[in-house]
Amino acid sequence: MLKLLNSMTKEKGPFTPLEAKKVKIFTCGPSIYQRPHIGNYRTFLYEDLLIRFLEFQGNQVDRIINLTDIEDKSIEEAHSKGEKMADMTSNAADYFRKETKELHIKLPKILPSSSSTINEAAEITKTLIEKGFAYKHTDGVFFDPLKSKNFGKLFGLDMTRWPEKRLRFKKDTYNGNRWNRGDFILWHADKGEHIHFWDSVVGRGRPSWNIQDPAIIHSHLGEQIDINCGGIDNIYRHHDYNIAIMEALTGKEYAQIYLHGEHLVVDGSSMSKSRGNILYPEHIYDKGFSPEELRFFLTSQVHYRKKLNFTWTHIEKSSQRLKVIRKMIEQLTILKNGSPDKSDEQEVLISTLENDFIMAMEDDLHLAEGINSVEKNLKLMIKIYPDGLDAKNKYKLKTAVEKIDTILCCLI
Repeated sequence: MLKLLNSMTKEKGPFTPLEAKKVKIFTCGPSIYQRPHIGNYRTFLYEDLLIRFLEFQGNQVDRIINLTDIEDKSIEEAHSKGEKMADMTSNAADYFRKETKELHIKLPKILPSSSSTINEAAEITKTLIEKGFAYKHTDGVFFDPLKSKNFGKLFGLDMTRWPEKRLRFKKDTYNGNRWNRGDFILWHADKGEHIHFWDSVVGRGRPSWNIQDPAIIHSHLGEQIDINCGGIDNIYRHHDYNIAIMEALTGKEYAQIYLHGEHLVVDGSSMSKSRGNILYPEHIYDKGFSPEELRFFLTSQVHYRKKLNFTWTHIEKSSQRLKVIRKMIEQLTILKNGSPDKSDEQEVLISTLENDFIMAMEDDLHLAEGINSVEKNLKLMIKIYPDGLDAKNKYKLKTAVEKIDTILCCLI
């Protein structure tokens, strides 16, 4: 049985969907004021492993990943570049679609954008005002966390430190891992800027980043989901804002499980424009590595909840390791046939290889351990059967590897 470490409870436990064999998942998509880098793709890849493993177990997965195309940052970035915001975000979205395909990241048929759910965001905002959780102000509409039950429960926010004087935070987001102890914005009022604003049931304006995800989730997945995924930075503010909005709106628990992936760093440092160390997939491909080798590196080195350090030495070692694993598979499944005398023993080893991999994946998607087990079992087979497997077990091993590769997407 799949066990997941829930960021909400800080405990690892068995996962059971709300509806048998049907899993609803929301995964935070890219903010497309800029194109995603390999750190973003590391997050999208652990989520891809989750989707693929759930399907491997026979579940039907209903998953939404969003495109954030309207926010303070996209407006500011387009203005600084002298570009139309729609052209800029469309270009970044095209990169995302192209690169996810190269990396074998499964995407749902629909990638809803923030701009596609303007009316839904306004309607939710209106409902929250009517229910007493939100209020209008000259800057727009704000959510009052003090009206919300257990606000900040994902992070474990100490609400005793909440200021007595009301504070309002009107930007979509703020830099750094900080908590803004005050009311957060749901709807930006049009104060004469006119561009990127819409008429709505709560006045002319635009939805804040904080309500865009709830609008998409409520529109496409309903009131409750099974798993909410994202990067570790979302534990600060963003996911607690989403929880507060959804649970105030519906009166129900929004999600059962919360998963958060750690950051990727480059040579031990965070990626940033100022450091000049932001890496995109083509930087890796230009050095001679394939998309499959990049996928293998980003998923198999360490557990998704641990930081991953990118260096050119590390990815070279990872690439060589993948080549060795592929060579062992080839040696056991394609080259000469061994004697059928040990057929039963060979079959046991093949079952062990597959079962060990599944057990590792069931342990909070521990693909690094899964790869270790595959490599160990292949080496053992080659050591015991240097002349190869018999014809029947070659086919069985090939079938087992193909099943595993529906998750890994880089072995064959």
